[in-house]
Amino acid sequence: MTSPALPAPVLVWFRDDLRLEDNPALRAAQESGHPLLLVYVLDEESPELRPLGSAARWWLGRSLAALTRAIEAKGGQLVLRRGAAGSLIPAIASETKAGAVYWNRRYGAPEIALDTALKAALTQRDLRVESFNAGLLHEPWTVATQAGGPFRVFTPFYRNAAQRDTRPVLRAGGGWHFAPPPRSDRLADWSLEPTHPDWAGSLRAAWTPGEDGARQKLAAFIEEGLSDYATLRDQPDLPHVSRLSPHLRFGEISPHQALSGLRHAEASGKANGRDVEKFVSELYWREFSYHLLFHYPDLATRNFNPRFDAFEWRSDAAFERAWRKGRTGYPIVDAGMRQLWRTGWMHNRVRMVVASFLIKHGLVDWRCGEDWFWDTLVDADPANNPASWQWVAGSGADAAPYFRIFNPVTQGEKFDPEGAYVRHFVPELAQLPAAIIHRPWEAKAEVLAAAGIVLGETYPHPIVDHGAARQRALERYARIRGD
Repeated sequence: MTSPALPAPVLVWFRDDLRLEDNPALRAAQESGHPLLLVYVLDEESPELRPLGSAARWWLGRSLAALTRAIEAKGGQLVLRRGAAGSLIPAIASETKAGAVYWNRRYGAPEIALDTALKAALTQRDLRVESFNAGLLHEPWTVATQAGGPFRVFTPFYRNAAQRDTRPVLRAGGGWHFAPPPRSDRLADWSLEPTHPDWAGSLRAAWTPGEDGARQKLAAFIEEGLSDYATLRDQPDLPHVSRLSPHLRFGEISPHQALSGLRHAEASGKANGRDVEKFVSELYWREFSYHLLFHYPDLATRNFNPRFDAFEWRSDAAFERAWRKGRTGYPIVDAGMRQLWRTGWMHNRVRMVVASFLIKHGLVDWRCGEDWFWDTLVDADPANNPASWQWVAGSGADAAPYFRIFNPVTQGEKFDPEGAYVRHFVPELAQLPAAIIHRPWEAKAEVLAAAGIVLGETYPHPIVDHGAARQRALERYARIRGD
């Protein structure tokens, strides 16, 4: 007697959606009633895809380990393969006799091209292919101006998008029925975490990658950081930020889950509407960045405003090196760059200050800064990162005006008035009084001596004079204004 044929498995291809809850592709696969085959492909061979930076690779390794444990707790296995996804996904589908492949959509042009070609190849083999929106509140082509085109300014985009309905959060289905898994790579063999040297110790101390870590971070923010978020979010020494950005970047939590948590907090009286709406606007800045990336796919490499193609950038290796190492002589800039190096993350207000300093004090091409952030940020995001760097440079959509040049001294005094942030990340300045900590070069000799500081030795002199740098930048920007 012939045994009945087993139903063909549904292959769920994980990408930037490393979670089980609110995962539309996974939920649809469960609802199909077919056994699940859960796969992640580390694609470092497709030349059109931008390789992850070092900090993001570390996060990915930890996040995949967390996802593996979560799947194993359900009785399954996450199959890991390394290679070109365009050939590996069809090979795994053939090997396992899968009848369908599901994934959640991505929005960069190379990723879209890869997915489009792969869908055509799989469909030609009579496999069902379905894709879903898991990472955005509204997909880029669904939000348009009255003329039907993309938005280029954030505020009207936000007003348009925020009035649209969002889908409810999807709970993981109850059907955890797994197909026999094929061969899988060992995660440790991918060497995503550094070993020689191991520079990730401070990252491990600062973060808990994975879906559980994301849930904990959202809960902690709602309980401890959301109150007064609208007024205190710009002070880098205070806990009034969510630190959800790397969890969103790797899809360990969705914007729908974040939005739902905020709305629930507001409805239950745990948060006021002003604070909630301010954070919601930050979620929509992320949405706007993806809107731009979809419609302008070379956002990380080309000036959004072509007028900036004529801008005369300087090549100054010493300036760039001092900026990267947090040795510019401007304490708020140095604190931010050292926070980045130590933790793989930087407070948003300080990101704007350090970016402005590199671009406008140093006249260094914004792409150099974007590339450094791409390598060192755990939340290095293909949309947020270039959109924000272009915003600061003045070359982007809804950009800061060319004459907006942050004064690093007044920025420090306004947003770190007691110097707590600087003291933490620039400990050689810790003994300076708050009144002088953001401009140590103006301190009297006896104050510096009492603090154990020798300018030019224990802490550098300013690498550039703010007033002179500002004037130089204004003159350089004026050349391309065309008025």
